[in-house]
Amino acid sequence: MQSDRGPTPMDTKRHFALLVSVVLAITTIVAAPAPAEEPEYKGKVERLIEEAVENNPELKAYEEKIRAYEERPPQAESLDDPRLKLSIVNVPLDSFRLNQEPMTQKQISLMQKLPFPGKLSLKGAMAEQELEIVKKEYLEKKNEIIKRVKVVYNNLSFIDKAIEITENNRELLEEFVKIAETKYAVGKGLQQDVLKSQVELSRMIDRLISLRQKRQTLVARLNTLLNRPTQMPFEDVEEISQTGFNLTFEGLQKIAVESRPVLLGLGHLIERYRFAHEFAKKDFYPDFDVGIGYGQRDDSAAVERTDFVSAFVTVNIPLWYKTKESRKVAEEEANIRKATEQYNAMKNNLLFQIKDILTDIEEYRQQIELFRTGIIPQSTMSLESAIAGYKVNKVDFVTLVNNQITLYNYEIDYYRLITDHENKLAELEAAVGRRLF
Repeated sequence: MQSDRGPTPMDTKRHFALLVSVVLAITTIVAAPAPAEEPEYKGKVERLIEEAVENNPELKAYEEKIRAYEERPPQAESLDDPRLKLSIVNVPLDSFRLNQEPMTQKQISLMQKLPFPGKLSLKGAMAEQELEIVKKEYLEKKNEIIKRVKVVYNNLSFIDKAIEITENNRELLEEFVKIAETKYAVGKGLQQDVLKSQVELSRMIDRLISLRQKRQTLVARLNTLLNRPTQMPFEDVEEISQTGFNLTFEGLQKIAVESRPVLLGLGHLIERYRFAHEFAKKDFYPDFDVGIGYGQRDDSAAVERTDFVSAFVTVNIPLWYKTKESRKVAEEEANIRKATEQYNAMKNNLLFQIKDILTDIEEYRQQIELFRTGIIPQSTMSLESAIAGYKVNKVDFVTLVNNQITLYNYEIDYYRLITDHENKLAELEAAVGRRLF
């Protein structure tokens, strides 16, 4: 007959005992260790980075671009092709006979253009600097790909943790629903408590749907970076952890100036313009065309004719130097100044970026510590107290649910902060142009 009356107080006690165990299970952050390296997590990321660097199409395109530019210096330092000239000269119009006139010849000439000494080496030096610029572009893109892999993997790890926390809280809310229904069934609860718990449970399920959709997007993005099929599943994701950090702004500034590819590329651009400036100054001096020719003459009926040999040198005269060569020198001087200012602007922006990232990292570090040692433990105790108070009817159901939702949000915020912290470290590595962690 007792079963006909619905849930009993003993059912309520069992629900409360299960509720407390679930709360303890989902609040493991209280005992979380201090920030430290996670070898398994870092090892997984490193394997993904290696795969991305090896297979990413954007990087492969830059590798081919480098190979193309490697072919340019030898071309730039080479002479123009020699020219071969075949001609017949001084042919009489009245007969077109090749042996009528003594000056009629069949000629063959070989000519070679010789730039003023130093020009070819300068052209080669410019091509070498252009090659170095492309190599730095490759390194910049490589660092960007590494950052993107890290950020996507960090976000994926966060989503998985958020799904885990949300699943645990869904179970907790299901217990809340059972408790509310039990108390309502025995006349000790309100229907609005049952409805409140059901609404919050539905909202938690909705969050799970949203999180799983975001996970699919992140998996597709990671597969794209790795040049894998977009729909390829990705399940083996390690839990993210906070990386220790003790680098100074001064040290990072030095590393960035020495290592950031885009900054080094601008340095090579300055050098390229300096070589172009030297080349422009050499245009004031003439280039040479040298050649040698052989003229064959046919014998006449009465005279045996000797063949001719000729040699020649021609030079260009920079007669219009005021409007051409001088202007070219001025152009290259302006290019040097432009590239130098670009370098200075990039350096200043880079140092600001590093300082800004460090500020964010420090803020995240302090917030993580506050959540780990203060907010999460306090919220956990508040929820446990609310559960105990609700059990003896000293706390209303709305307060109980609100405490649980508050703790849930804090747990999500905690791991979001760790993720943001790790993403900022990845951004910092890209900013300085070198792996740091």
